Amino acid sequence: MSIIRILSVDDHPILRQGLAAIIANEADMELVAEASNGREAIDQFRLVRPDIVLIDVQMPVMEGIEAIMAVRAEFPSARFIVLTTYAGDALARRALQAGAYGYVLKGLLRKDLLTTIRAAYRGVKTIDQEVANQIAGHTADDVLSDREVDVLKLIAGGNSNKRVAAHLAITEETVKGHVKNILGKLGAHDRTHAVTLALTRGILPFPRGTE
Repeated sequence: MSIIRILSVDDHPILRQGLAAIIANEADMELVAEASNGREAIDQFRLVRPDIVLIDVQMPVMEGIEAIMAVRAEFPSARFIVLTTYAGDALARRALQAGAYGYVLKGLLRKDLLTTIRAAYRGVKTIDQEVANQIAGHTADDVLSDREVDVLKLIAGGNSNKRVAAHLAITEETVKGHVKNILGKLGAHDRTHAVTLALTRGILPFPRGTE
């Protein structure tokens, strides 16, 4: 029987302990290393060359999706499964585009994790049904441009149009134009609603400590 060698990456020790406990009960799996951020994940991958990497999205030093892209640039066959609290379509789409083989909500780990690991090991990509529904529901939506995301991040930080303009070295009229486009693309009623929708969909990251 082939043993699936696994690297676990999450900045919460309790979550890593839980994953270790789940994996320890499986005869065909072995936890070979752990990491607490994306940078450590890259180093550990190079060291142990695992079959599967379980990785969180929001972490200090380097986020999960950035780490996935970095590892796969060096090791194209690397297989990642994203573990996250968020079902947002934009976040899931970025993870899948980066090369993730699976996307599992942390609240469903005991239900879906082992099946997803074994599927990824076989080269089969799987995604949580709730997340798949979210992606399907926004397939036709216009994607925010990088500049619009920059503007929205500053708005989420409580900045006025004037302060956003100063920070990005653009005019207030340009900021107002971006805000109008953002509201239209997200189907938002106002700036606050736009930020809420962007957080829910994973266009903007939740503040550290809220996940």
